[in-house]
Amino acid sequence: MATGITKIELNQIGPLKFECINSAGKSAIIDGPSAIGGTEDGVRPMEMILMGLAGCSSFDVLSILKKQRVAIEDLHIAVEGHRADEVPSVFTAIDLHFTAKGDVPMKKLEKAVELSMEKYCSVSKMLGATVEIRHHSHLSD
Repeated sequence: MATGITKIELNQIGPLKFECINSAGKSAIIDGPSAIGGTEDGVRPMEMILMGLAGCSSFDVLSILKKQRVAIEDLHIAVEGHRADEVPSVFTAIDLHFTAKGDVPMKKLEKAVELSMEKYCSVSKMLGATVEIRHHSHLSD
């Protein structure tokens, strides 16, 4: 069941450089590698997928912890996307390392991350059909 339509526009602003604009007028720049004519002035499309995954799950984790009245000070997510050697060079596995700072019980962090990855995060659910997504939780010193 669809809950709406998401729209973006992509405008070429360089040889392989594009400005991506959402319906609210916010933008991001994507660019290709110099080896194929890009200028390396933006994020690559496959990196944007990882950014979307981390962003989506971060919203979930923070929301879940807030509802549990957990005093989180900071959330950091490091993401590694492992890609196939052949073309198309799709992601075969993605590792997310969630690190929370503050008075955060480890069990609550792990549960929030698990709920995000397995139930709430739309990007995770979409990618999970073809990519192994692994998640790890850590507490900051």
